[in-house]
Amino acid sequence: MAGGAREVLTLQLGHFAGFVGAHWWNQQDAALCAPTGAEEPPGELCPDVLYRTGRTPHGQETYTPRLILMDLKGSLSSLKQEGGLYRDRQLDAAIAWQGKLTTHREELYPQIPGLQDLLSAEGVLSSDGIWRVKSIPNGKGPPPLTTAAAPKPFTPTEESIRIWSDFLRVHLHPRSICMIQKYNHDGEAGRLEAFGQGESILKEPRCLEDVEDRLHFYVEECDHLQGFQILCDLHNGFSGLGAKAAELLRDEYSGRGIITWGLLPGPYSRGDPLKNIYRLLNTALGLVHMSAHSSLVCPLSLGGGLGLRPEPPVTFPHLHYDPALPFHCGAILATALDTVTAPYRLRSSPVFMAHLADMLNFSGKKVATAAATIPFPLAPGQSLPDALVQLGGAAAWTPLSACGSPSGTCCFAQSVVLRGLDRACHTSQLAPGTPLPSPLHACATGEDVLAQYLQQQQPTVRSSAHLLLAPCMVAPPYPQLFSPGLSQHGLIVDGPPSGAAVESIPVLGALCSSSSLNRTLGDLARELTKLDVRRWASFLAAGVEQGDLDEALQELRSLAQCYRSGGGLVD
Repeated sequence: MAGGAREVLTLQLGHFAGFVGAHWWNQQDAALCAPTGAEEPPGELCPDVLYRTGRTPHGQETYTPRLILMDLKGSLSSLKQEGGLYRDRQLDAAIAWQGKLTTHREELYPQIPGLQDLLSAEGVLSSDGIWRVKSIPNGKGPPPLTTAAAPKPFTPTEESIRIWSDFLRVHLHPRSICMIQKYNHDGEAGRLEAFGQGESILKEPRCLEDVEDRLHFYVEECDHLQGFQILCDLHNGFSGLGAKAAELLRDEYSGRGIITWGLLPGPYSRGDPLKNIYRLLNTALGLVHMSAHSSLVCPLSLGGGLGLRPEPPVTFPHLHYDPALPFHCGAILATALDTVTAPYRLRSSPVFMAHLADMLNFSGKKVATAAATIPFPLAPGQSLPDALVQLGGAAAWTPLSACGSPSGTCCFAQSVVLRGLDRACHTSQLAPGTPLPSPLHACATGEDVLAQYLQQQQPTVRSSAHLLLAPCMVAPPYPQLFSPGLSQHGLIVDGPPSGAAVESIPVLGALCSSSSLNRTLGDLARELTKLDVRRWASFLAAGVEQGDLDEALQELRSLAQCYRSGGGLVD
């Protein structure tokens, strides 16, 4: 691996995790390419942390995500399970077998128009309108070309996006995709609905051996593996699979960091009681078991709560999204994820995954919350001190862990990342002798401004802060969710909208060990206590026994007690 990168292996488990993951990998891919005619993007984030180099049998160098992806039968659309970079396995079989061949072909979903142009060209549309073929970082791969014709800009429509593979524009390694043939993505029968079903998948020797082989393939080529990040559906049977995967990683790779992101789609309705009860049980069991085996667990959702009572979705001042669309929700959560994970992906002085978890998970606090400001509001002529004074405290950040409003809660420890602001606006540019509006305006560096802001807002909280120049990339196929009053780079504009599509945005993201989890986890435990599980015998029949539920309920209560605000904050 290049440059001694501290590698991370990503496990992506579930269909909503697929939506978040597809946006996440598209954003990583977009960040690899510098727009021509502008300055090179600052190399603050090391792509080798998430990507691996390889070579096809034909000698072509590749740069693909270090990823194991698991989903159900019917979730790949026109994406090949073995990927498109390496030799076709069917062709290999035809060469090896000299007898008669019979081909049975399953009808595929139609390819999204325009996406294939993006995939085949493997490049980036520059601001000057020239399509430049992308090279592998650090000089790997072919040099950039400037003669290719630009494909038409690709913006998926809501109607065209059915599944996550419809808009994934990143090539995957043949060892990445692991399909679960036992369960179906579509239809009412054969669904992966319950925690016990997910757990049982990795109890099957054949599946376990397959996953272990994939793990060993990626891990054994790493020089400095720092750990694993698991993106996992929390509301369905994948919560059981994710818990079992975290247990496997803890047993086989002791001492490595394991951060699990429990993903939940947007708000739900009361219309399907069985589905809602399953969601409640899967979420509770998932949080308990994942926290037992992970270094840190963070639920991510645009919904307002984890319980049975529907809560309105969160809102953003400069975003207009449809909370019922996984394509929209996945994009927003991927943007937050791309920001809060930056500390362990830094090229210089990274905060290793295990250290980040240790900072947040002391005293049994294995669950964290996430919050973000997307985009971070900065107007023309404003400095970072101006924007932070106008923004206010952490209560102004949008909560992303379905824990309700942070108002009235306290924070024990936090990791904050602010990215995408030009260095020129990091500090105040007031003329000498001008009265300072706030102490932030006296700071000499942007890092000092952010640290001082956090200190002012929560003086007794243990905080880690990072200020990065690199913005978050939101080029197509990222949905255009942004209000008209934003510039091409996500800044608030004066006057009439320019009409230019937003391509990158500044983002503030935070992970927090918060007392809001006392209320959220406690309410979840109380709802489970009221539940007569005997009415939902099908959930128990899927592999979870009554004793398992009772034990999980007690663990959930104990976990909630870790976040009691009495006893004070951390100095």
